[in-house]
Amino acid sequence: MSDSAATTKTSALGFDLTPPTADQIKTLASHLDPEARRILLDHGTEPPFCGKFDEYEEDGAYTCNLCGLPLFDSRAKFHSGSGWPSFYQGIDKDHIRYLRDSSHGMVRTEIRCARCDSHLGHVFEDGPRPTGRRYCMNSVAMDFVPDGQPLPDRLGRGTPEGEPLKA
Repeated sequence: MSDSAATTKTSALGFDLTPPTADQIKTLASHLDPEARRILLDHGTEPPFCGKFDEYEEDGAYTCNLCGLPLFDSRAKFHSGSGWPSFYQGIDKDHIRYLRDSSHGMVRTEIRCARCDSHLGHVFEDGPRPTGRRYCMNSVAMDFVPDGQPLPDRLGRGTPEGEPLKA
C-alpha cells in the first residue's frame, strides 16, 4: 500500500476527504469573490437576511463553495427565522468538522468543511427534531446542486464527485 493510499480518508458516502494541498486551495479560491474569501478563508460572517440561500426552496444538495464537498440535503433545511440558511443535520457525519469558538464574548461551536477546512458557520442546540441542532450557515460558504445534476469535482478525484448524489 502506498503512503498516499494509507492516508486517504473516505466518508460513509464514499467521498475522498483528503485535504487539498496549499496550491489546490489557492486554485480553488481563485473563483471566490472577496466576500466569499472573507467568510470561507478568514472565518467571517455574512449579515443576516441577505444570503441567497436563506429563503431558497429547491430540492438538491448544498456543497462547500470552495472544494465542492456535499454538506447538506435540502430536505434537512428549515426556516429558523435567524436570517441565515438553517439545517437540522448534515448529509454525512464525516463532512463537517466541529471546533470550539470563544470569539465575540461567547462560546459557540464553529463548523468547517471536513475536507478543505473552510469556515461554514456555527451549530446550535436549539433546532427542530429529530436532531435538535440548528446548523446556521453562511450562504456564500455554499453552492447548490439541483437533484439529478452531477456534483462538482473541483479536485479531480472522480466518483462519487461528478455524479448525482444518491440519497
